[in-house]
Parts: sequence; C-alpha cells; structure tokens
Amino acid sequence: MSAEMTKPLEAFTKSVSGSSIEESAPHAFWYGLSELVVSRLADNWEKTRQHYRSEARASYFSAEFLMGRALLNNLVNLGMVDEAAEALAQYGLNLTDVLEEEPDAALGNGGLGRLAACFLDSTATLNLPVTGFGILYRYGLFKQTFENGFQGEEPDAWMENGYPFVVRREAEGRQVKFADLVVNAVPYDMPITGYNTQNVNTLRLWKAEPLEEFDYDAFNSQRFTDAIVERERVNDLCRVLYPNDSTYEGKVLRVRQQYFFVSASLQELVDRYIEAHGDDLTGFGDYNTIQLNDTHPVLGIPELMRLLLDEHGMSWDDAWKVVQKTFAYTNHTVLAEALEQWEVTIFQQIFPRIYEICAEIDRRFRAELAEAGYDQGKIEYMAPIHGGRVHMAWIACYASFSINGVAQIHSDILVRDTLHDWHDIWPEKFNNKTNGVTPRRWLNNCNHRLAALLTEVMGDDSWVSDLDKLATIEDKGNEDIYRRLLEIKRENKAQFSRWIKRRNDIDVPVDAMYDSMIKRLHEYKRQLLNALYILDLYYRLKDDLAAGGERAEAAKAVTPRVFIFGAKAAPGYKRAKAIIKLINEIARLVNADPEMKGLLTVVFVPNYNVSPAENIIPASDVSEQISTAGKEASGTGNMKFMMNGALTLGTMDGATVEIVDAVGEENAYIFGAREEELPELKRSYNPREKYETVPGLKRVLDAMVDGTLSDDDATGMFHDLLASLLDGTSWEEPDVYYVLGDFESYRETRDRMAEDYKDELEWARKCWINICRSGRFSSDRTIAEYAQDIWGVEPRPIAG
Repeated sequence: MSAEMTKPLEAFTKSVSGSSIEESAPHAFWYGLSELVVSRLADNWEKTRQHYRSEARASYFSAEFLMGRALLNNLVNLGMVDEAAEALAQYGLNLTDVLEEEPDAALGNGGLGRLAACFLDSTATLNLPVTGFGILYRYGLFKQTFENGFQGEEPDAWMENGYPFVVRREAEGRQVKFADLVVNAVPYDMPITGYNTQNVNTLRLWKAEPLEEFDYDAFNSQRFTDAIVERERVNDLCRVLYPNDSTYEGKVLRVRQQYFFVSASLQELVDRYIEAHGDDLTGFGDYNTIQLNDTHPVLGIPELMRLLLDEHGMSWDDAWKVVQKTFAYTNHTVLAEALEQWEVTIFQQIFPRIYEICAEIDRRFRAELAEAGYDQGKIEYMAPIHGGRVHMAWIACYASFSINGVAQIHSDILVRDTLHDWHDIWPEKFNNKTNGVTPRRWLNNCNHRLAALLTEVMGDDSWVSDLDKLATIEDKGNEDIYRRLLEIKRENKAQFSRWIKRRNDIDVPVDAMYDSMIKRLHEYKRQLLNALYILDLYYRLKDDLAAGGERAEAAKAVTPRVFIFGAKAAPGYKRAKAIIKLINEIARLVNADPEMKGLLTVVFVPNYNVSPAENIIPASDVSEQISTAGKEASGTGNMKFMMNGALTLGTMDGATVEIVDAVGEENAYIFGAREEELPELKRSYNPREKYETVPGLKRVLDAMVDGTLSDDDATGMFHDLLASLLDGTSWEEPDVYYVLGDFESYRETRDRMAEDYKDELEWARKCWINICRSGRFSSDRTIAEYAQDIWGVEPRPIAG
C-alpha cells in the first residue's frame, strides 16, 4: 500500500473528525479525501491561472452551474480512483459508500445550469483559457419534499458542514455598490479538472458579505434585531437561486443578484487586463470574450460601460466599441414572453447610474435605426426600454457581436420568429451552437459497465475525450455485444432499484422497461401528457383484466413498465405544482392496486438533481422528450440518455431533431404535430372535441375532478388544470401546449414502443446504434465550435 496516499489521507481525515482514524465516520473520510485531491491539483491549478493571465481568454457568465458531486469526477480526471479505493479499503471502507457522503452542490436548477457545468468540463479537457463566473448560493433552489403528494420546499443547506472543493480567495475580493447598499464580493474558486490533461480551470463563485458583521452599538443597546439588519440584507443576495419574483420586492432581489455577480466579475477582468496590458482599455475586447448564458448576466453590458466611462475615463463611442467586441449572447428560449424584462423603477431605485446608461443605450439605438430608415413601430418594439420596462434580451442583441441558439431548430425559430427583427438588421450576428454534454460524467463515470464494454470493443478508452470515435465500432455490433448490452442495462436497473429503496424506501422491480422523464417541470415540457397516458394505460389494463379470458391474458402479457419522473416546480408556479400532485396521485392509485404488481409502477424521485440523474439515466430504456414541437430550445437530457443506450420517444423538437438526424427515425420513436404544422392545426383546434371523441380521454380527464384523484378539494388545482386544457383563461387559449391534440399519436407510438421492447436483440441493436452515433452531442464538440467561431481562443496546455 502506497504511503503516498494513506498517510496524507489519515492526516486530512483526522483533522476533520478530531478523533482517531479508527473512530472517524465515512463523512470525515469523504472530507479528508476531498482535501487530499485539492492538495494534489493545487500546483497545476495555480500554474494554469498564471498561464492564462496575459493571453486572450473567455469568460462564461451564468446565474447557475449545476455541477453535481465533485470528488469522483476529480478522482477519475486525476487517475486516482484505484489508489483511493485501495486506501479506503485499508480502513474497511468502500469508495462508493464514501462518495455518497458528498452533497450535490446546490448552484443550479435545470438544463441551463447543467449545460454550464458540462461546458466547463470541456474547456478544461480541451485546455482552453476559459473561466466560469457565478454566485455561491447558500441554499441553491430548494430541497424538494413531498407531503401527501404536494411539493414542499426546504432549504438545501449543502455547505453547512463545509465543502473542500470551494476555496476562499479573500484577497481578491471586490466591492459592489448599489444606491442603498455596499457589498463585499468575496470569490470562492472551484477547480475544474480536465480529462488526461494537466490544466485545471476555475469556476469563480461570488459570495456577498457585509462591510461590517453587525452594528456593535445597536447590539450593546439591546436593539439586537437592528444590529443584524444590514448583514441579513447582504446575505439575501446569495441565499437562494431564483428568489420568487411574483412580488416587486422579489424582482428587486433578483436584479440585485444579477448585478452583484456581473459587477464583481467585470471588475476582476478589467483589473487583470490592466495588470497584463496597461491602462489603455481600448484593447480589452481583443483579449476578453464574455459569453452571456441567457439574459441573467446581461447587466454586465451597462456595467462594463460604467466601468469604462466612470472609472477609466473613456468616451462613450470608445467604450461602446469595446463592449461590442466583448459580449456574446446565448439565447435559451423561443418564447418571447419568457425573455427577461424588469420595471424601470427597479433600476432607478437600486442603481440609477446603470439606468442612465441603459437609457442612453436606448436613445442611441432609436437614433441609429431611425437614421437607417426603419419603421417607428419596429423601432419601438425593439427598443431596449419601452412600456416602462428594461428589456434585457434586446440590450444583449444590440450590444453583442454574436447571438446563438442551442439547437438547429431553435436557431431557425429565433431567426424566423422570436428574434427575426434583429436578424433582419444584423444577420451576421446569428449562429447556431447545438448543445452537448460531457461524456466523462454522463457515460464514463456514471455508467462504468457500459464504459468498460466500449473500451473493450474499441481497444482503448480514447473515446472518453473524443466521442466521435464510437462511430468506428458501430459495425462491430453483434448478438454477443447486444446480449452484453442487455445484461449491463439489467445490472444498472438493479443498482437503481437498490438506490431508490435506500434513498426513498420505494420498491421498484428490476425486470421491466424503465421509461424516464427527468427535467424541469414546465407545462410546455408536457409531463402532463405523460401522466395522462399512464392513467389511460392503467384503465385499459383494468378493463382487460376485468373482461377475463383472452383479454385478461393479453393484459398480463404486456411489457412490464416502470415510469420514472424527476422534476422540481418553481415555488410560485401553481400549475406546475398541480401536475406534480397529479403524478403523485396517479402513482398512489397505480402502485396500491395489487393487480398492477409486476405490470406498472410509477416513481416520482424527490429532490431531483445531478446525483439522482446519474442513477436514473444508465438504468433507463426510454427517454421521454415530449415537449410541444417548437417550444424546447435544445434539451440535454435527451443526449445523456442517448449515449447511455436509451431510445428517444419524442416530438421533433430541440436537439431531438438532430438526434433523429443522426440515428434515423427507425432507431427512435417520433410522434405528434411538427413545429411547422402547428399554426394551421391550431386554427381549427377544439380540445373539447378531443375530449368527447378520443377513446378513453374523457375518462382520464374526468378522473381529475370526479374524486378518483384527490387534490384535497380545497386547493382546486385539478379543476384549474382541467379548465386550462378544455376552456383556457382570459389570457391564454385552451390547451395552449397541444396536450390533447397529440394524445392519440403519443399513445399509439408509446404502445408500439412497449411492444417492440419484447424483441430484446432488435431493441439492443437500436440502443447500440444510438450509443455509437452520440459523438456529435459531446460538449467537447460544442465548446470547440464556441472557441473557434466566437471566442477566438486556442488550447493552452500548461505541460506536455
């Protein structure tokens, strides 16, 4: 046994536990091993930081980074897995059990944050000089619980017991000033290791701290609450991700958060530039590209103008030229109404200087378009400030030199619809960068059985950092490999079954088709459509079993299925919460029915985040990507499922379009109206007609309000859900997301998919094709395109 690992592991672990190594708990070993990993990478981390300082670099500004657990990822990247496992075994511990002690870093929510995390992994693996900038949230979004099927929210105190993978850099702090508040922004850095590289990139997370811990005089005068008011106002900035903005004060807090992290980040970037290149900031954009991940960091545009104008004495024209060379904007939605906009009064209240700059941007924009001869109505719609609101996406589109969508269909819709006015004027700004996911975390690390098979068939593990190489082994697929693939899937299901039993005390059968839908809960993603199908299938099986004879025998012979859900609803999103309650009610009905034992099981995994996904995805046979066509920007869950050998059941939406292009419709299951068909279909669409004429649909929908499924009556949420489908509201048409319109097609396709699953070898062949053709969905490919087409940065390895 190498003392190189055991001695420092003992020392780090004892320093945490405060007791002998024999009496140290697994959590202390996790902490000690994590500190040991950080110590191992520290030298290369600092070398990388210094190596990147004077050359062109990119910065990724994002309100969220859904990183997942860090220890295993770093052990793999540093080649320390076997060494760590052997060291822990000496103390009677299993590495897997120690890894379970790590909390998920609560720094993100859904696809936006997970995308940012995958991108950072790829930038490090590709040795690219890129730094992530965000916020160190104390509680993140929230910890989801279920109480009688309703979503409950609790603080997710993920850092309360310390977290070794964030390192405080107090000496590099900045001050952020609001009209009524001055805040210390203290950076906490997270190391981002690459695979098979010495480079260690950085995610810098800002924490808001008060200038003074508390008012000592007030405390001594027994005004205890007054003594900490200022401290708590400051702490609010980093307390939670996306505070509820259904009230004016909630909106103010959101805007404060956004300004806080972009201001601190830009101050640092400007200071670093001056250290390397001197006081002339006209070249700042030659050495810095800032990628805005959605609209949350767009306040960086007026803030950089403020720094250049007020702090460094530049003229407006020179400063604006710098801004236009610096910022690139990634759009993540086709829904124009979802683009961020804030009341003018918020800006005037908390940072009047930023508002003045936004107003001048608006004035110059209007003058520029008027001089070019554009219609006044067009100018008014596109103006950064109109209707008493500051439109963040419009500022981003005006100031940025690049505007990209995140899947080809998404980018096409932006050009044709959502941002067509901008494209008409500045077509050269627009480009597409289809999202990707890191094959390190989402295949090599989370599905080691499949990874081992791929390495064996290929002859080496080079696919881990070049996923396109999997295409070279597609034709090696044969019956033996397909059977091994089926066995791997079954072992992964057994692992998931043990995990969910241990975590949530839920019993899940292993020998069944695992059909998964794990993503943020939103109406356009149509978890409701999934739920309606399950209830309809339940009723059909009940009818057949009651009929007896051949129908009953056929029902007993259906493909056994486990339906897995994972999703959080925003605390203020009542209809999304109603859908969660509905799914849990269906689960209660189905799982309690003894006739369904071994046939149907419904599981809603509470508090869905990265670690549950790492257990669900390798076990899944079916990937539900069923959003209304034209509404999903990209999706990245579809890519993770694909590379783990699950077949896509979906609409032609987001990146699913490109998945189908890669594998062919014969190796996926596509249903429903296409994006280009929906406008015509909607003109004559009457959901009540579907309700009355589609077999089984009326029974399913009535179950929501006839007492079969309970929303505890007083809430009225199921009645509202049903009314949204059949009647609409004063502000939206009925069934706006075409749930009932696509129901028949969805049912037919999903039934056919379950029948096809019985041909195991043919199913495995399709899975093999999906795995081998997943190369284009690696985030390495995406990041290489960003680096070449937008950022203008090249690999800068520190060694070798």
